[in-house]
Order: sequence, then structure tokens, then C-alpha cells
Amino acid sequence: MRIALDAMGGDHAPGPIVAGAVEAVHDQPGLTVVLVGDRERIEAELAKAPQADLDRLPIVHASQVVGMEEKPVEALRKKRDNSISKCWGLMASGDVKAVVSAGNTGAMVGSALFNNKMFLPGVRRPGIAAIFPSHQGPIVLIDVGANMNAKAEDLYQYGVMGSIYAETILGVSEPKIGLLNVGTEDDKGTDLTKSTRAIYQKSPLAHRFIGNVEGRDIYEGHARVVVCEGFVGNVLLKAGEGAVDFLFATLKQELARLLGVMPAEAGQAMASGLGALKARFEYQEFGGAPLLGIRGACIICHGASGARAIKNAIRVAGTMAEDQLNALIVEQIAAGHIAES
Repeated sequence: MRIALDAMGGDHAPGPIVAGAVEAVHDQPGLTVVLVGDRERIEAELAKAPQADLDRLPIVHASQVVGMEEKPVEALRKKRDNSISKCWGLMASGDVKAVVSAGNTGAMVGSALFNNKMFLPGVRRPGIAAIFPSHQGPIVLIDVGANMNAKAEDLYQYGVMGSIYAETILGVSEPKIGLLNVGTEDDKGTDLTKSTRAIYQKSPLAHRFIGNVEGRDIYEGHARVVVCEGFVGNVLLKAGEGAVDFLFATLKQELARLLGVMPAEAGQAMASGLGALKARFEYQEFGGAPLLGIRGACIICHGASGARAIKNAIRVAGTMAEDQLNALIVEQIAAGHIAES
């Protein structure tokens, strides 16, 4: 298995990115990770890991980087030799089976949109799927930022793709699907959500569709796949990340006050006592968010990803590339074509 890794993508690249690749190759004997980016900087990081298997960590030089704050479309057009585009080029040519990046999310999606030959047959627009915790286990929220102007057909396809991901990667049997809305009543929502609901009710997924779900209900896990347009999903994702950070920071402060210790000591106590709980909320456990609906596999990581997150993202990308996930997506979208018309 060959996977392209954007070594220059992320808030602290290339250090933790390269370190994650080294760990991934060490853990998976049949894996090769192609490091894409500034050759000199990548080689400097590899030199810090004398145990690295360099034969399975080849470098493809890219002289440019799309910055985290740059406008994606403009940057992709001006910086033709950027590491993100080169990763996608490697997958388009068949040299690699998957792409992983912690870089500019808009540029990652934009690179796929620039070349719609990368879309799976029948897919209108790819969607980013995020993994959320719930009382029933992990759930899939799709889309969280790839498509800000979704149509009802897109939200139906997101349910198809999210369900297949939940089944094949997360091991959820026949996941129920919910539509994110402002209320559970049938008449609530926008024209988009009402049209989407009508499509699901006439589709092959009607028996799995449970209707509208509110934002506060997604953590109950009654729906293991929740669909929404990218704008709403991205706001929900970032609000959730902020809430988790706030919760654990507040717990650390209160624990320090009650025990009469420094916050750092309280943090260590929390790590040992609440480590399993925190792990349920940490993006690093899942590595990143898959971009579904494209040929091959793509994982988009958090900009602050460390080596562990990158290693996990590479593992998930490899699993996606090896499974029949894409074949199932094409088959089921074709089966539901009448429902979309």
C-alpha cells in the first residue's frame, strides 16, 4: 500500500507530520508513505529518526506550500508546485492509493473539485465526514465543510456515503440516518431540509431514515449518521471542539483549586483518571475526517495534528483504500438514482 502524505500541511509541519509517517511505517510492514514537500526540510526531520525505514519513506519534492490562512482557489492557481496538488496528482496517476493532509482544508477539497474526474461515478459533490462520540458509539456527521451550497440530492448522497463508511470502517450494522434540523417535527426546517426529507422517504434508505434530529440529540446516537450542509456541519464541528477544550480546561482548573496543586499537576491527575473519557472526544484517536465520494481515499486532518493523529490517519486511509467502500458507494447511489430525480 502506497499513501501520499502532505509533509508540509499543518500548524507545526513538517516535524510531527514526518514523525507520524515514521511511526506508521514502523507499525505496518506493507506500507509505503510518500512524503510530499520541501525535500531539504523533510530530510532534516528524517535525520532525527535514525530508526526510520527510508526505503519506505520516499520523498517527492514540492517547492510551494498552501498556507493555512490563504484563500484556497487563489493559492492553488498561483502555486502550481504546491504539496497538496502534488499529492492529488500522485493519486490521480495511480502511484498512490490514498492522500493524507493536515493542511488547508479548502485547498484539499478544491484540488478534488478542480479535477472532477476524481469523483466517483454518480457522485455530485464529495463530502467531509467527521466522527463524533455518542452514547451508542461513534457517529458520522457529513458534511462538515466541503459543500457550502448543498442541494437535497447532495444530502441524500451524503447519507448513502456516511452509512457505508459507518458500516465498513466503524463496524456499525445498518446505521440509522438522521437529518440535522431545528426541530424533530416534519414541518420544521428550510426548503432544503424539507426536500431532503422527501427524497429519503422515497429512497432505498427509507427504512433507515429516522427523520429530523436536533443538534443536542446527536450525542444520544439514535442516528449513527447525521447529514447536513457543509456550513452548518462546520459550525457544529468547531463548536463541539471548542466545548470539549473548554470543559477539560475548566475541569483542570477546578481540580487544581480543590486539591491545592498547580494546574500542571491537576492535568497529570486528569490524564490518568480521565484519559479514557478524553480519548472519546479527541480528534487524534480517529486521525482525521475522510473526504467521501472521490476515487481512492483521502483523510483531512486537524491543523494541530501531532504524530499520533497522523499515524492514525494513515492507518484509516489505508483501510479505506483496501476496503470495497467506494464500490459500495457507486452501487448504492446508482440504486437510489430514481429517488434523486
